[in-house]
Amino acid sequence: MSLLGSLVESESPSANPQMHARMRHIFMAALGETGYRAHETGLPGQPRHIYARPDKRARGSPMQLLIGHYDTVWPVGTISKRPFSVDGNVIRGPGVFDMKGGLVQIILALRTLRDLDIEPSVIPVVFVNADEEIGSRSSSRYIRMLARRADRALVLEPAMGDSGHIKTERKGIGRFTITVYGKAAHAGLDPESGASAILELSHVIQKLFAMNDADKGITINVGTVDGGIQPNVIAPHSTAVVDVRVPTLADGEAIERAIHALEPETPGVRLRVEGRIGRPSMEATPRNQRLWALTQAAGRELGLDLYAVKAGGGSDGNTTSQFTATVDGLGPVGDGAHAQHEYLYIDKTLERAALLTMLLLSPALDGREMAS
Repeated sequence: MSLLGSLVESESPSANPQMHARMRHIFMAALGETGYRAHETGLPGQPRHIYARPDKRARGSPMQLLIGHYDTVWPVGTISKRPFSVDGNVIRGPGVFDMKGGLVQIILALRTLRDLDIEPSVIPVVFVNADEEIGSRSSSRYIRMLARRADRALVLEPAMGDSGHIKTERKGIGRFTITVYGKAAHAGLDPESGASAILELSHVIQKLFAMNDADKGITINVGTVDGGIQPNVIAPHSTAVVDVRVPTLADGEAIERAIHALEPETPGVRLRVEGRIGRPSMEATPRNQRLWALTQAAGRELGLDLYAVKAGGGSDGNTTSQFTATVDGLGPVGDGAHAQHEYLYIDKTLERAALLTMLLLSPALDGREMAS
């Protein structure tokens, strides 16, 4: 608990990467104590991520990827308002559930292997990024590179709620910005010579909401709108920012095409559509199902009944799933991700650390990729 307390008290909001150094130092030191060599990586001027691998490893052995993030959604100063606290079986604090508790699970599992002097046949390597909460913009290139070489990816995002369900599917996520260009005119003296961008945006919004499909699990939400100059001017511009969630890659491709194909209805206006599905869907692929079966088997050995769920939110598991077998939600059991009541259960989270250790000892799924 002392490590978790230190990590939570080291505030690391995504929006303030200059605050991250203390958090990285503590976690990298903990990795070093397990016999792992950790170093920072990242492009100049961008957030710094952590990569670690064993000091000693058998060359040519297959590799498995442990993945998480250390950034949080909480602004600087949150820790003074909601300090780290332990109350019986419950730990609270900003970022404790999403997902610094999962980082501690990684350390506990690696310490267990070290203390028992066990070397897994599939070598664990660790990647922890600093920008997952804002879309993994600078880290995705590293995640893709590692996932391509990995036999599997174990994602330490929090489990689903108090029941601790494992996330075996995640929706793909897209962000689109639609800008309408119209023509300004005096709203009272000469409205006919104008072309209202706001009127056109209203048509666009209706078309977007018509793309929702509850049966398929497709959601399109216009989250923000902006436009116009003032009430007595025909609006020369307007903008909408759109969130898209799709259960499959095919759905994502279809919705992306449909949004980019939008055409204006109002004479004298034009549209500019920007954006894409940035996080592809994590689907129940055959290789993901094999890893889920392995996870269930490891759980049974520990007396745990594990259940799979689909998650509407995205994670780095969406990315790894495109390249290797992935199971997500192996992290803390609790509730309150991105919420004021964020907490985890100590006993259930320790069970998940044991589950992670068992998974690390599992044989390769197919042996197709080798670590360098």
